[in-house]
Amino acid sequence: MKAVQFDAHGDRDVIEYGEFPDPDPDRGEVLVDVKAGALNHLDVWTRRGLPGVDLDMPHIPGSDAAGVVEAVGEDVTRFEPGDRVAVSAGVACGNCEFCRDGEESLCVSFHILGEHVRGVHAERAAVPAENLVPVPDGVDWEVAGSVSLVFQTAWRMLHTRANVEAGESVLVLGASGGVGHAAVQIADHAGCEVFATASSEAKLRHAEACGADHAIDYEANDFAEEVADLTGKRGVDVVVDHVGAATYPDSLKSLAKGGRLVTCGATTGPNPDAGLNRIFWNQLSVIGSTMATPGEVDDVLELVWDGTFEPRIRETLPMSEVARAHELIENREGFGKVVVKPDSEF
Repeated sequence: MKAVQFDAHGDRDVIEYGEFPDPDPDRGEVLVDVKAGALNHLDVWTRRGLPGVDLDMPHIPGSDAAGVVEAVGEDVTRFEPGDRVAVSAGVACGNCEFCRDGEESLCVSFHILGEHVRGVHAERAAVPAENLVPVPDGVDWEVAGSVSLVFQTAWRMLHTRANVEAGESVLVLGASGGVGHAAVQIADHAGCEVFATASSEAKLRHAEACGADHAIDYEANDFAEEVADLTGKRGVDVVVDHVGAATYPDSLKSLAKGGRLVTCGATTGPNPDAGLNRIFWNQLSVIGSTMATPGEVDDVLELVWDGTFEPRIRETLPMSEVARAHELIENREGFGKVVVKPDSEF
C-alpha cells in the first residue's frame, strides 16, 4: 500500500508518500480502507520530534481518518466489513484505576495513534476496534475524517473540565485552528457569550461564522485589554488556551475573579511564568485537559453527524502533497482543517 511516512525527524523534506507493507490486523483490530484523514498540529510536532517519544521508524503519522471496514479480527464484534467508521485516536489500557472509573483519557498508559505509535494516514490502517466510531450514511468523508481529535478535545475542555454553563463568557484563543474553531462552536452551542482571537480579517469573520460574538485581532490589539474593554473590566469566566507561553500571562489577565483557564496544549512553549500571585488573589483555576473519554467522543460526534457542529476545511490535498499540508499548518494559512486523501481516492 501507499502511506505517508518518515524515517527521521526533521523539516518537511523528511516526509513522503510511498510504499509501505500492508497492515495485518490482530484479533482485536479492524482493517480500514481509508477514504480521508486530516492533519493536526500534533503531526507537525511528531515529525519534528517530541521529547521523550521514541518512535519506531519509519513512522506513519496521522490521528484523524475515516473509511470503510475491509476486514475484522476474530475477537471484533462491534463492526463488520462494509461499515463506515472514523478513528478516535486516544488509546487506553481499559484496566487501570482510571479506565475502570470511566476516565480513559487519564489512563496510566494513555497514548495517541499517530503520535506515540503508527498512525492512519495511509491507504489502509489496522486500528483497535475500541478506537473506531460508526459514521452514518450521508456524512462526507472529508467531514468524518477531520473532526474526531479536535471536537472531542474541545468538548472535554469546555463541558467536563471547565464545566461551562449557559450565560457564562468564554474566550477562545486561536479560533482559526482545529481546536479553536471547534471550541467556538461548542461554547456557542452551550449558550455562552463567545470571545475569539485570530490574526486576520478573514479569520475573524470565520470565527464569527462559527458563533463568536466578539472577534479580536490579537496581532493588532492586546487581547487582554480588548476583553477588559468589552466586559467593563470584569473579564471572562473561561479562557480556552492551547497556545502556551506566548499567551498564558494575558489569558490569566483576561479572567474574571474565580475564572477558569483550561488548556490542552502549549504550541509556543510549556513553561510560562506561573503567575501565582494573580491565581491566588483572584482565586483562579488552571485546568489541564487531554483528548476525551469514549462517551464524550460519542456525545460530540453525534452533534457533528447531525450538522449541529461543522468542521471548516481550508484545503483538501492528495497524500502525495503531504508536505504542502504540513506547510499550511505551520504557516497558519487559512481557517480550519487540512484534509488529506489517499491518491487512489483523490
